[in-house]
Amino acid sequence: MHISHLLIVQYCAILVFSSLYAPQPLLPVLAEAFAVSEARASLLITVALLPLAIAPVAYGFLLQRLSARRLLIGATWLLAVTQVAVYLVTSFELLLALRLAQGLIIPAMLTSLMTYLAASAPPGQIARVMAIYIAASVLGGFLGRMISGLISTQFGWRWSFLFLAVAIALCALLLQRLKADPPVSFQRLDPRTILQVLRQPSFLRLYLVVFCAFGAFASLLNFLPFRLVELGTGLSETGIAFMYAGYLMGVVTSLLSLRIAAHIGGAVNAMLLGSAVFLAALLFFTGAQVWVMFVGMFVLCAGMFLIHSLAPGVLNQANGEQRGVVNGLYLAFYYAGGTTGSFLPGFLYHGLGWYAYLGALAVTLSFGGWLLWTLRRTG
Repeated sequence: MHISHLLIVQYCAILVFSSLYAPQPLLPVLAEAFAVSEARASLLITVALLPLAIAPVAYGFLLQRLSARRLLIGATWLLAVTQVAVYLVTSFELLLALRLAQGLIIPAMLTSLMTYLAASAPPGQIARVMAIYIAASVLGGFLGRMISGLISTQFGWRWSFLFLAVAIALCALLLQRLKADPPVSFQRLDPRTILQVLRQPSFLRLYLVVFCAFGAFASLLNFLPFRLVELGTGLSETGIAFMYAGYLMGVVTSLLSLRIAAHIGGAVNAMLLGSAVFLAALLFFTGAQVWVMFVGMFVLCAGMFLIHSLAPGVLNQANGEQRGVVNGLYLAFYYAGGTTGSFLPGFLYHGLGWYAYLGALAVTLSFGGWLLWTLRRTG
């Protein structure tokens, strides 16, 4: 793959994840602007994550008939249009509908991006290309939050989405330069294969581990802005966005995860370490000092991405014919956890308070750690 084409694809990956998470630091501002509760405002993340648990399978079938390049370009233009609509929106219900539409478009882009990369990468370079893609996705998650916070502070929240619309439209134009992707064969989804995978105890345990881990992770990142407002920190949208700087730790952790696993006896041991680090990170959020929580975000992301970067490798030791289903189920459990965590724990937070909320996250993570411990003991 030519370097310019690889850069275009990575630019697109950054924008996809930027679009997904851009509203997160703005949730308190959006709740005030549309006069809705914090729990309702958090739905802006939930409804965008929800389709990610099921839509990639549908788009995988669609890619049997369409080229990845064509689907990617069309979906990118649609995403740009929805961002312009968000800039113009006047009701929360319409904003929620637009976020749901984006949640349906984003999986089309993600599936197309990964398919195009896998089909176009030179032999022996797929792992390297995918590693660059994962780094770009992590970077996009941070930049989406950071830039939306900066623009919102200076010009108002609507301009954050207009900026994204322009950047995405530019991306759609650049994607026209990509060469046609080679044809790719897809394994047809068979419910019996899904059941066969889920009946393997080690697979189901790992799926539940990522469900718990990403559920707790997405939850804390979603409700942290409300906690900062509750504490009276006086942070602007930019200040709240800076709290997500620890997200960049995901790039470092992902690159070092295999070395860590090699030093402590394997991937499962390393994921156990990640769970322990994640659990310890919750202590940083029990106080009221902003700088402590800022440091805690780096610890939190180190633990989360140590789990996330290793779990797919363990799962892909399965039979090659099942890898499509194995990876599809991984994404389904991962984003189902994120969808659940970004919304349901909010009722506990607003009903019983912050410490009960953190306690529930700790219990969730402990359950995931216990599953890893049983997996380690059974080999």
